[in-house]
Amino acid sequence: MAANTRTGLRAFRSLTSTVCASCRRPFSQTARALAGPRDADRPEQTMDSLLSNVEGNFLRADPNYYQNLIPGQDIKMDNLAIKDWEEDDRHKLNIYATKHNTHITLAKPNRDSLISVSCGNIGFRKAGRGSYDAGYQLAAFVMSRIKDKGLLPQIQKLELVYRGFGAGREAVTKAILGSEGKQIRPLIVKLSDSTRLKFGGVRSKKPRRLG
Repeated sequence: MAANTRTGLRAFRSLTSTVCASCRRPFSQTARALAGPRDADRPEQTMDSLLSNVEGNFLRADPNYYQNLIPGQDIKMDNLAIKDWEEDDRHKLNIYATKHNTHITLAKPNRDSLISVSCGNIGFRKAGRGSYDAGYQLAAFVMSRIKDKGLLPQIQKLELVYRGFGAGREAVTKAILGSEGKQIRPLIVKLSDSTRLKFGGVRSKKPRRLG
C-alpha cells in the first residue's frame, strides 16, 4: 500500500513540474514553435480593415437579435430606427438688443434673410440708437415693411428669437403686443432666447464707476 502511494506521488510530482504555477495548466510546447511562422504570414491589420470587419459582423447579425434580449417581449426593428429630423417650416424674427443698438432680422426657414435693419437705418444716431424709443420705432418700421413687401401670405409660422437684454428687447415686445403687430401676432408659434451665456473665458472687464 505504501509502495503504491509513493509511486502515485512520484507521478504527480512529475506532472506538476510541467504545470504553470499560476493557472495549473500544462505548458504548450508546440504553440510557441508555431507562433512565429503564423504571425509572419499574417498581414498587418489596419484601422480600415478592423472597421470593415465590425461592419460585416453587424450586417451578418441576426435580425431577431433584439427580440431575444428580453424573453416574452416582441421588439420591432421599426421602433429602433432613427427618425429623421423634422423639417423646420418657421420663419424667424431675430431681435438682437444690446445697450448700444437694436437689430431686427426676418429670415426664411432656410435662414435666408428677407429684412435686416437696425436703429441706425431709420435715422437714429450715437447714443439714441440704444434707447427704448428707437427700438419701438424700429419694430414698427419692420412690421410695416413686412406688409408693404407682401410677405405676410408666405409666412405660415413665425418664431421670435431674442438675444441680449438691451432696452430694445422690451420695446419690440411692446410693439408686437400693440396695434402695430396685430397682423403678426397670430402667426407666432414659438418664443426662444438665444442670449449667449459666459462660460469660463478670460477675466471680465473692470466695471465702470462714475463719481
